Amino acid sequence: MAMTPDTDVTLPEAESSPPRPSDSYVQSFARGLEVIRSFSAEAPQQTLTEVATRSGLTRAGARRILLTLQTLGYVETDGRQFRLSPRILDLGFAYLSSMPIWNLAEPVMEGLVDRVKESCSAAVLDGSDIVYVLRVPTHKIMRITLGVGTRLPAYCTSMGRILLAGLPDEEVIRRLNASALSGRTRYTVTHADELMAKVRQARDQGWCLVDQELEEGLISMAAPIVNRNGRVIAALNISGQANRTSAFEMQDRMLPHLLQSAQAISRMLSNPRV
Repeated sequence: MAMTPDTDVTLPEAESSPPRPSDSYVQSFARGLEVIRSFSAEAPQQTLTEVATRSGLTRAGARRILLTLQTLGYVETDGRQFRLSPRILDLGFAYLSSMPIWNLAEPVMEGLVDRVKESCSAAVLDGSDIVYVLRVPTHKIMRITLGVGTRLPAYCTSMGRILLAGLPDEEVIRRLNASALSGRTRYTVTHADELMAKVRQARDQGWCLVDQELEEGLISMAAPIVNRNGRVIAALNISGQANRTSAFEMQDRMLPHLLQSAQAISRMLSNPRV
């Protein structure tokens, strides 16, 4: 699909029909995941009615799933309020432990932090969001609390744009269509054709810089991590404060270190023993 930065992009309608039960789709399992996802930082504890409402289930259906999760140790309750238990972390750690590359990547990221004196993170793309899989902090520079499992929109983050750059244009448009393209700051790019131009720029140059689009005062720069087939599977970034390091200085002084680290991790993925 050919698009230019000065041409309006009409995003296609997103598919809205939910999957139907079949031999390849277990509805009860999907509903259990919806119940788990209904808990969040905004709703760490919920009543049965709240869980049913947030997950789109009947009270009876939500109750069966909650009691199942409680029996398995993933949910705790005081009789009225339900909350996830620490055991739910096993599900996330199962993903991380299944990818030993992150154990090898952490020392590389720590070395990058030592050299640039800024925080470093790694993330993967999940739908229209990025999900943090590893973080080596230095100073607290964001109001948003970041950690493994944190989700942020792809369209206004450096890691998100570099991950989108690894996809065909048609797929990028589909994921932008699934995003709420809201102005998080006065600098946030929310117009579809501008975003496509920035994704293409990131694809062409092999890195991406986002200047205060996610949060005012925050500048971040990302590079791709590729597997042995050359496919972008993750992104590596560094983040800094605008009042301490300008976008120009970050690019001039830190980009070579970021690219070197991303390439080092990519080489690990090319090693058949990893």
